[in-house]
Amino acid sequence: MRVHGRLLAADVGELAGVSGTTIGQWARRGYIRSSQSEGEPRVYSVEDVGEAAIVADLLARGVRHADVRRTVERLRGDYGAWPLSEARLAVTAGELRPRIVLREDGRAWALDARGWQQLAVLPALDEVRLRLHHSLS
Repeated sequence: MRVHGRLLAADVGELAGVSGTTIGQWARRGYIRSSQSEGEPRVYSVEDVGEAAIVADLLARGVRHADVRRTVERLRGDYGAWPLSEARLAVTAGELRPRIVLREDGRAWALDARGWQQLAVLPALDEVRLRLHHSLS
């Protein structure tokens, strides 16, 4: 699989709306990859930026860090190296602790401690989309 670009953590963080330090932490914890280089310094691709922006969005919506990590782990087998960008995701709306929901083939599954559970009743959902942050300077 071909990757594009060579970015350092500070650049990825600027595009995702977080610090470069946070990007490095996310890569070490498995939320995102540094697909261009696993060594120091970590070097990221444009595809990795997309994953980081989605992680930032999920966390900003109140999704727990553990749920983000579990989602990445569970989706990577079916959706490849950049599962958050490839899967059609949403989060439940109006809940104290939003849940990640996978939408596929007209059905929806929520992630819980046992894995993906199909939802019999579809709650209100907010779609997750890739959003890059733009500097005004």
